[in-house]
Amino acid sequence: MNQKMVKEESEVKPNIYANPEELPEFEEDKKWLKDYFEECKEMIRSDGGPPRWFSPLECCSSTSPDCPLLLFLPGIDGTGLGLIMHHHKLGKMFNIWCLHIPMQDRTQFNELVKLVERTIRSENYRTPNKPIYLVAESLGACLAISVAARNPDMDLVLVLSNPATSFNKSQLQPLLPLLEIMPDQYPLNLPYMLSLATGNPLRMVMDNIKRGLLPQTIGELSQDIVTMSMYLSVLADILPRETLRWKLNLLKSGSACANSCLHAVKAQMLILCSGRDQLLPSKEESQRLQKTLADCEIRMFEESGHFLFLEDNVDLVTTIKGASFYRRGKHLDCVSDYVPPTPSEFKKVHASFSWVLTATSPVMLSTLKDGQVVRGLAGIPSEGPVLFVGYHMLLGIEIIPFVAQLMMERNILVRGIAHPAMFVKVKDRMPPEPDPANFDVFRVMGAVPVSAANFYKLMSSKSHALLYPGGVREALHRKGEKYKLFWPERSEFVRMAARFGAKIVPFGVVGEDDFAEIILDYNDQIKIPGRREEIERVTSRTAKLRTDASGEVANQQMHLPWMLPKFPGRFYYYFGKPILTEGMKVELREKKKCDELYLRIKSEVEGCIDFLKNKREKDPYRNLLSRVLYQASHPCSISPFHLPSFDL
Repeated sequence: MNQKMVKEESEVKPNIYANPEELPEFEEDKKWLKDYFEECKEMIRSDGGPPRWFSPLECCSSTSPDCPLLLFLPGIDGTGLGLIMHHHKLGKMFNIWCLHIPMQDRTQFNELVKLVERTIRSENYRTPNKPIYLVAESLGACLAISVAARNPDMDLVLVLSNPATSFNKSQLQPLLPLLEIMPDQYPLNLPYMLSLATGNPLRMVMDNIKRGLLPQTIGELSQDIVTMSMYLSVLADILPRETLRWKLNLLKSGSACANSCLHAVKAQMLILCSGRDQLLPSKEESQRLQKTLADCEIRMFEESGHFLFLEDNVDLVTTIKGASFYRRGKHLDCVSDYVPPTPSEFKKVHASFSWVLTATSPVMLSTLKDGQVVRGLAGIPSEGPVLFVGYHMLLGIEIIPFVAQLMMERNILVRGIAHPAMFVKVKDRMPPEPDPANFDVFRVMGAVPVSAANFYKLMSSKSHALLYPGGVREALHRKGEKYKLFWPERSEFVRMAARFGAKIVPFGVVGEDDFAEIILDYNDQIKIPGRREEIERVTSRTAKLRTDASGEVANQQMHLPWMLPKFPGRFYYYFGKPILTEGMKVELREKKKCDELYLRIKSEVEGCIDFLKNKREKDPYRNLLSRVLYQASHPCSISPFHLPSFDL
């Protein structure tokens, strides 16, 4: 086959993101709760021997040698199968070992600590430049904390689900004396006790119905109810009376040990907290741990129970990626460590923002090489590096349709260069400071903090990057400043783009004035008693950009304009003709030439905005009502991106 034919085949390769609604909800090789039950039965059938590591078979073939090691430390069940529903995705990013503690094993907590410690020291000696991940739940979390405290100089990353450090406040605490004194002929009601940990089976089924996750057929419904109810008997087999008594004592000693050494923990930590944990007071405990530990973040799962990793709606990989906790080396590299969204992740992101797409019905225009303006994004270069430079609308809401449509139409992932506020870790967050979890979706979709180093890496890796020179000042503008550019006087990106021969795509976007009107801007809010102090406090805790600049671009107060929503209009995007910088590296070393190109790009962005403001006046479907009526009169469903607009 000749090169031309190969190229043509690659060009017609189908885009799996074209129809997000048709993407799978979960990956094909995902395992389920019933698989956990079945494999647990097999595991305890051949139980025996000391605690030991095993690597799940489904994770062995896909792991790259560059992947870091992940050690899973189990909870009270001890099987080591707690991550079974996540193996299919974790195995592509980590080398996974799971700790199995046999049912009849009676190893003391301090000996378990030494076992894990020997493993991490051995692996750290073998690969000293890689982090070691300790992913653990309840009892295992106490084990991870104790190991981390004993090895403060080792590069460890802890991901802990509902740590049992609060065992002294647990509903299982009173069971210890009861198990000691109750005669064997009076068996404890294990199913009821274990339901505290996992929740009522029928309630879990009803929760799935509310979330729309349950199959619709009667047969599938009954099968699911059977599956959800059988876990009690399986857990009772995993935790017979004597084993349960031992495990509760292990929890008690593990909790005491972990709490005694919290002050020595230096490891990076992510706590996953369940809002409906009936076994432990996990919400209060996660907040206590965050205040105590030096480097600790929390992610809340309000509707989840104690066994977080065994719930369908929890995706451990997405959570780790969203919190920026995945790295392959000693320090996070936002470019080389980035793992693009899977089809199921993109489907969930798209579904969460579908209301924006429906409300805005974006009109997107691009410019071909010959200067022809066309509908859609055919004018966007496929090969990077490509740098999109444009106008930042109010609150940056234009990013969502832009990134979504590029994925769906062109299979191009845009790496947004964002303000460091989206990545900052605030220990004692106070309103109106945003929750860091609010930005997880942007990190999953590839956002990186703005810096010269990250810009260099994006361009050198031939990425499609998105840059807003106006930054926060443009996105949080005042009354009467819509569609006004707040660019610095110095050309900040031209030379770097030219160094790698990037194609610069200037673009404009309009429509914010059809969705909201600012009623209280920064100038109004600082006159409200106490509000100025709040804004100054939030601003002072945010990384400073352009410290050597003056004027508007240096005046980036972190505040939220108070707005009055309007009956929705429409968003319009216009991507100008790509500006080629190939071969201009030497020429643009001259400041004058560099400034000329910078001003040209700025002028083109302003021209794109003016073009759209003009054209949208002739759009009969600019109003939401007219678009709804149009869709109602056409039997075939039409994507919000493909509704008619003005003539070109």
